[in-house]
Amino acid sequence: MKSRIKNLERQARILEMDGADRSELLNKARNYTEHFLNTLSEKPAYVDTPDKGREVYKLPIEEAPHPLSDLLELLESEVDTPGLNPTAPTHAGYIPGGGVYPSAVADFLAAVTNRYAGVFFSSPGAVRIENICIRWMCDLIGYPGKAAGNLTSGGSLANLIGMVTARDEAGIRAKDFHRSVIYTTRQVHHCVIKAIKFSGLQEAAVREVAMDDRYRMKPAALEKQIESDKREGLIPLMIFASAGTTDLGAVDPLDDIADLAEKHKLWFHVDAAYGGFFMLTEHGKKVMKGMERSDSLTIDPHKGLFLPYGLGAVLVRNGRKLYDSQHMTANYLQDTLKATEEYSPADLSPELSKHFRGLRMWLPLQLLGVAPFRAALEEKLQLTRYCYRRLSDMPGIEVGPEPELSILFFRYLPEHGDPNALNKAIVDYIHRDGRIFLSSTHISGTIYLRLALLNFRTHLKEAELILDIIEEAIEQL
Repeated sequence: MKSRIKNLERQARILEMDGADRSELLNKARNYTEHFLNTLSEKPAYVDTPDKGREVYKLPIEEAPHPLSDLLELLESEVDTPGLNPTAPTHAGYIPGGGVYPSAVADFLAAVTNRYAGVFFSSPGAVRIENICIRWMCDLIGYPGKAAGNLTSGGSLANLIGMVTARDEAGIRAKDFHRSVIYTTRQVHHCVIKAIKFSGLQEAAVREVAMDDRYRMKPAALEKQIESDKREGLIPLMIFASAGTTDLGAVDPLDDIADLAEKHKLWFHVDAAYGGFFMLTEHGKKVMKGMERSDSLTIDPHKGLFLPYGLGAVLVRNGRKLYDSQHMTANYLQDTLKATEEYSPADLSPELSKHFRGLRMWLPLQLLGVAPFRAALEEKLQLTRYCYRRLSDMPGIEVGPEPELSILFFRYLPEHGDPNALNKAIVDYIHRDGRIFLSSTHISGTIYLRLALLNFRTHLKEAELILDIIEEAIEQL
């Protein structure tokens, strides 16, 4: 048996690289990423290849290893070339990201040291760092000291946690699901509809409250619906408002909605996944006034703080309500009860095993300070208004309402022909060209182009190029 164990040990030790092998691996990976970043300005924002990365299947996972050079070559040709390039400064579709470099270094440090950040007992320093990030965001929003939250993988999980907390706080049971009512608008992110399903509330009534001409929830219509539902013996459960809709960038009148939530005793959740960090700007504070009165909210550092994908957050005004909703224990965790000085992430989320994702937020904020993040957000607000004015002056262009944050939408109205078909053709032209990336949407059957500016690498030069290519596409078509 010992001989067998020793033989297995020799094979298993391949997993522990020595210093020379680690250095070689890191140098090659560093050279790859440096080349990627140094040539970023030359890369297209979108590439539609015929095989769409299918060549990855030609390198299967096998017993024998593959050289790193082959793997990096495959990554470059089949992963980092086809499709959408979120790091490109001319990516202005969907909600752009970008990925500030210190976050990648933080992920590397977190992965190598592999601290388990789920329980305070296991890694108190890591949990404190995550809680510092939560506290900073709570202060930014205006939540009180008793607030708490959790760093999630993104807005989808954050919205789900907020919904489940609202459900549990209201004491809603399965027998009540069909009588429960959730209020939102047609502009709500589709992950909220998924959250309703995953939280067990699929039988609940979802009221699409009427919107004004800027696609914001109408408080008067909301109150009328709440009162009607009460008269019918239903249970108004929660209001799901938006602080920057993904589709059009609309911000609901949060202060007025907060008044109604308090009056009718409903849980008030704000989806600020996209717009929340504009609270770092004076404009954002003005537009999103009332967000501090919500019971919970979603905010995504991988959007408004320009971090790599994989970091959202749910914040709850009364942290104890989040804890009561999410906390569970097990016999094998009894030793962890010796250290309960701070909330553990595992007590505030469905996740137990988790990456130390807080380091990717903490390190850039510590290393660079908050000022450049605030400046970048203010720059995006100004760039969006500049693009809006330029588009408004282009012959044949119909623009939507003046943007509240950094998303605008528009369409071209031809003298003859189908506007929807032409605007779809404009989008297709832009995608084939690839130098920039815009996305499209439809509102009541009308197709519009979306321009969303949130990449920290997007500056005036890139905005000018985007506008030039829009004009070029119209001229060509």
